[in-house]
Amino acid sequence: MTTKPKAKKFRIRRSPQAGAAPEEVRPAANQSRDLPSHRFTGQTTDAADVPRQTPPPAAVAAPEARQPRPQAKPQQPVQSQPPVQPQPAPAAAPQTDVAITPEQEVDAIKREGLTGRQLRMARRVAQKNGLAATSDYDAVRLLRANGIDPFQRKNMLELVSMDTPAQGQQAESQGRVQLPQTMAMHKETLPSADMISPMDRRAREIGDIQRDMARRRRRKMLLLLARLSVFVFLPTLLTGWYFYAIATPMYSTKSEFLILQADTATASGFSSLLSGTQFATNQDSIATQSYLQSKDAMTRLDQDKGFKAVFSDPTIDPIQRLPEAPSNEQAYKLYKKYVKLGYDPTEGVIRMEVAAPDPDIAAQFSRKLISYAEERVDDLSQRKREDQLRDARKSLDEARDERREAQQRLVTLQEGTIIDPEGVISSLRSQINNIQIQLQEKELQLAALQDNPRPNKARVDGVRGDIGRLSKLLYKLEDKMTDATAGESSLAQKTAQIQMLQADLATADMMMQTSLQTLKQTELEANRQVRYLTISVEPVASEDPSYPRAFENTILAFLIFSGIYLMISLTASILREQVSS
Repeated sequence: MTTKPKAKKFRIRRSPQAGAAPEEVRPAANQSRDLPSHRFTGQTTDAADVPRQTPPPAAVAAPEARQPRPQAKPQQPVQSQPPVQPQPAPAAAPQTDVAITPEQEVDAIKREGLTGRQLRMARRVAQKNGLAATSDYDAVRLLRANGIDPFQRKNMLELVSMDTPAQGQQAESQGRVQLPQTMAMHKETLPSADMISPMDRRAREIGDIQRDMARRRRRKMLLLLARLSVFVFLPTLLTGWYFYAIATPMYSTKSEFLILQADTATASGFSSLLSGTQFATNQDSIATQSYLQSKDAMTRLDQDKGFKAVFSDPTIDPIQRLPEAPSNEQAYKLYKKYVKLGYDPTEGVIRMEVAAPDPDIAAQFSRKLISYAEERVDDLSQRKREDQLRDARKSLDEARDERREAQQRLVTLQEGTIIDPEGVISSLRSQINNIQIQLQEKELQLAALQDNPRPNKARVDGVRGDIGRLSKLLYKLEDKMTDATAGESSLAQKTAQIQMLQADLATADMMMQTSLQTLKQTELEANRQVRYLTISVEPVASEDPSYPRAFENTILAFLIFSGIYLMISLTASILREQVSS
């Protein structure tokens, strides 16, 4: 909490004689108007601290009847304070040798142009000093008559200069009264402009600051407008002028086509789920789109339709026109700008837009590019189909050759040996077994005949003859069997070779059948892999130009220039702040 300092009081020398002449009192009363204001000297004059000298009735009744007195000199500034110019105070009514009545003094005070605030202040000071004033102007007259400045404010917070005793004694020795001095009569008597209240002065200073801020704001706005005009508005205006007045109109032709797969009834499995959808031809569509956007397609279009010659025409504006004898890179850069393709994977449709200075030329370019795409699709699927069929045919030919070789080896081996050696051996064995059985039956029959006491000789001889013949035949068969057993190893070897050749022939037959089946499946798959390019939207020459889009391009240029200016401004502001910090 701040304690208000106490103000020092003036040291005022009282008159040594109580009944002093009016000349000694009147100058003291009139000196209050020439004393410098406290706002310059730092001193505060309190009306209660100034000794009021009551003039004699004669002096009050006729103040102007006295002899004219010399004007008092202005008080010299105290040594402890810097010299300042005295603040002019409102001058009193002009003094003349003719007696002036109180009404005339009030009229003179009214002509001074005092403000309402000054009049109210005078009324309060008069009430404080016990002066019975009939009006605000009469309060001013009474206060001046008593030597009190009615317009001097009191503020206990303002510090006053301290008067040392030596200075007081020096002032007493000089015989000067420490009272406000009167003003010279020839000076202007209007109120000073500096005699305003702190609120008015503060309002005036705030007004000056606001005007200065408004002036600086206007200057900054003008600078900002100038920068925007140079870096944003002027480039945008030039861009719009180019698009509206100079740019050559371009006519675009739009077309749509899609790549389809051949439908086959033999498709089964997971492939049947994808057949007929865009996923089955997704790779082919992407490959076709890439080909149409390649430099190869641009070169073929230039050879067939003269792409470079069309865009090198002098009637085209310099920005869109190709130079004379342009390179493939320059033409390809312009080709990518005016030939636009898009692929929609959800629908499998390829959309193409071709722009040219002439609508008929744009339509011709579009049809030619579609024919290039169709050839590319046929080449992609045909190569794949031919590769598969070639492999299947080659496999079938190899199987046929192998089967033919196996048959030839088998025939050659069968020509130099028994056709069926195992059959011969089996036949010999079966004959030997039959003869042995017959021989046993004859021996049993002979034994039965011999058991008879008187056997029939003829029958016995006949049975014995049969036994002998069967025994000889058995011996012969056994000899053949022995010979066959001796050559069993060679016969078995030939038999094994024949069996191996027969197995090779069977394998060759199976391989040939498999090759035939594979060839048939490959042919079916090749037919299923056939791609067809179907045009859904035919290219038609347009009647109105599609490019340039003047309004959209102008707005886009404005946004681009504004963004560039904004980035540069932000960067400069950040760098300026970093450098200044």
